[in-house]
Amino acid sequence: MPRTSRSSTSPTEPTFSRADFVFDAERDRYTCPAGKELVQFRRTDAILRSGVTAEGTRLYRASKLDCDVCELKARCCPNAVARKIPRDLNEDSRDIARALASTPEYETACRRRKKIEMLFAHLKRILRLARLRLRGPNGAKDEFLLAATAQNLRRLARLRPINRLPEMLAV
Repeated sequence: MPRTSRSSTSPTEPTFSRADFVFDAERDRYTCPAGKELVQFRRTDAILRSGVTAEGTRLYRASKLDCDVCELKARCCPNAVARKIPRDLNEDSRDIARALASTPEYETACRRRKKIEMLFAHLKRILRLARLRLRGPNGAKDEFLLAATAQNLRRLARLRPINRLPEMLAV
């Protein structure tokens, strides 16, 4: 969904986001909503440049001549001469991750992960297991096993009905 720009001529007029531009991996260029191309290099130099910035991105730029005559310039790049889109080197992997994040399986995994993370947070804050005190892998295993046992006993005690406690003590 296009985001609204504070710098636009009209506060209700949305500007184009990067999602409105289509990336063609085969030709290594973006296509703007008006159909013009944003490329990384416009000239061929004798010394080949990598085109990667210090931040690990590649910059794709539109032609100033294309943007000057474009009717969508107010929505595309109102405060710039031409549109510039950064693309991270790992953007292909990010696209795959974004696609996976919209699946129902991902939502289920997030809910399950939250339950586990809450148990670990409880171990760290309530049972003070932020740092292990026993040394070595066996000591860490034993200490964690004791803490998990204590955590399970606390959960088990909450499941037992309280109103039957006097009857159980009397027997």
